[in-house]
Amino acid sequence: MPRVERARLALLIDSVWRMVLWLGFRLARAWWHLRRPRHEGALVAIYVGRALLLVKSSYRAEWGLPGGSIRPGETPDLAAQREMEEEIGLSSYPLRPAGSVCGIWDGRRDRVHFFELHLDCIPELRLDNREIIAAHLASPEELHGIALTKAVAAYLGRDRC
Repeated sequence: MPRVERARLALLIDSVWRMVLWLGFRLARAWWHLRRPRHEGALVAIYVGRALLLVKSSYRAEWGLPGGSIRPGETPDLAAQREMEEEIGLSSYPLRPAGSVCGIWDGRRDRVHFFELHLDCIPELRLDNREIIAAHLASPEELHGIALTKAVAAYLGRDRC
């Protein structure tokens, strides 16, 4: 298959994945609003100097942090490492625990564990272009004007469980 055709096929597959994720997230949120399940997650705040690395998922309007759900039997720190690797391609970085926040977000009763990573320069990121479609390094001043997920806003406000 010629290179151009492979590139077009990859774009088509990525587009289909983004559509499935978008639709799936909306259906899941509707279910969560009805059932109010408990959920536990882990997010990683990656600082480069004073700037915070934000990621844009294909199924949310707001910017967030790399991370996601904690699997059964998985510790929060291992979940944070796994999600950071899956979403932006970073692995083997030492993460520092940074507390937890609780709230009802997207219809779920959530507890989110935060970890921090402080870097001198931004490493090469590997976005999958399906779940994570963009990354942005935001200065502290910029953060006030960016739509953030409620968990990230709670983290930045330092509200704790």
